[in-house]
Amino acid sequence: MNTIQRIAKNMMVLFVGRILSMLLGFFYVMYTARYLGPANYGILTFALALNGIFGVITNFGLDPLTVREVARDKSLAKRYLANGVALKLLFGGLTFLIVFLVMALLDYPEITRKVVYIIALSTIIGGISNLFKDIYQAFEKMEFMSIGQILQSALSLLFAIIAIKLSLNVIHFAMIYLSVNLIVLGYHIVITTWKFLKPAVEVDLEFWKSIVKEAWPFALTAIFISIYYWIDSVMLSYMKGDEVVGWYNAAYRLILILLVIPSIYFTAVYPLMSQLFKNSNDSLRFSFERSFKYMSMLAFPIGVGTTLLADRIILLIFGPEYSPAANALRILVWSSVLIFLSQPYGRLVQATNKQIIETKITATGAIINMILNAVIIPRYSYLGASATTLTTELFVTLAYMYIFRNTKFFNRHILTFMWKASIAAAIMGLLIWFFKSLNLFLIIITAIITYFGVFILINGFDHVDTKILKRLMLPEGGSK
Repeated sequence: MNTIQRIAKNMMVLFVGRILSMLLGFFYVMYTARYLGPANYGILTFALALNGIFGVITNFGLDPLTVREVARDKSLAKRYLANGVALKLLFGGLTFLIVFLVMALLDYPEITRKVVYIIALSTIIGGISNLFKDIYQAFEKMEFMSIGQILQSALSLLFAIIAIKLSLNVIHFAMIYLSVNLIVLGYHIVITTWKFLKPAVEVDLEFWKSIVKEAWPFALTAIFISIYYWIDSVMLSYMKGDEVVGWYNAAYRLILILLVIPSIYFTAVYPLMSQLFKNSNDSLRFSFERSFKYMSMLAFPIGVGTTLLADRIILLIFGPEYSPAANALRILVWSSVLIFLSQPYGRLVQATNKQIIETKITATGAIINMILNAVIIPRYSYLGASATTLTTELFVTLAYMYIFRNTKFFNRHILTFMWKASIAAAIMGLLIWFFKSLNLFLIIITAIITYFGVFILINGFDHVDTKILKRLMLPEGGSK
């Protein structure tokens, strides 16, 4: 199997898994949000946001480091997994202590505190599960990751339906996260023992020192990213109340679903980029350019289409109680467009051992985000938080492009990719505008056909894409 076929196979496995997982997750979010209502849904999403910020302490940058190092040397898998579990248990205990102290200082009702503590335990278990997924990714065995994702989403939906039938409250919905993560951790332990190695817990202090030394830039980056991903929900909860958090997170959850697309792609490509850094700089540049092109090709039509159809999307999924979320979605979707464009650079610096660049950029972004939220939320509420998120992602994207402006990773090809995708998306947008009163699904299908039709007409697909497609079609024994 050639390299392109291997990447395509892993992407297809991840794509199928994520599509099924997203579909199940979509219904979970829809049923949960509608059943709980904006206020109780706001409590649940506040707990997820708060633990999203502090939960990165549990991971401490171990996940991208484990993938990178094990992808380069498979014999390190057992050592990284055994010591990683021990470290995550240690950092997990610290995470729970910090969350407990923060909630003790804040004047929240008892029901909110209970939900936060349950989600904290769930986050720690999920962090340990991530180590097993790191092993699958490093060995490029994405099918086991996909099965785990589907299992998690299916169980979440099943337990949510049961909770709704039994008329349970928001605390029981928090318990769903903990129960599902425990079951999924058991799945990962069984699969890893069966297919890869026997999991263990190991305390090698010298190895810990080397891991922490390499992982801290990843950890700081994750902390800063989590701050500007989640601090808005925490600040909205404190300043504006649970209902506003519910509206904001109805839109925000849809954005997180969109971000599954770059996540799938770079889960498959990142191990290869890590290998190419050691073996071939020209191939690394090629991989980066194609990645940026495909992200641009998908990002711009998503931004344009969602902006024009936001009110109908929110009404369809969440119902009229969440109608204020439509304007938030119109703003937030452009932050997802920028994330699509910045992801190739973020993975590039990780793969080339320059993660400190990512740390500096995300640190600055987090500071900008917190300052803007503190100033804007009191006056503009959840729409101000949406604008702050967009501003932060704009800074991050421009910062990466500025840093790489005089390198082979920022050239005329990059600008051409964005320009052609923008033109095709604009024409697609005109079609949506003129026919927006038609059936929503008919509009979406027609818009997709129009976009790719225009993209082909303006030579958005070139001979390189054709060669890649041909290599995908090669038989198993085709050229390497």
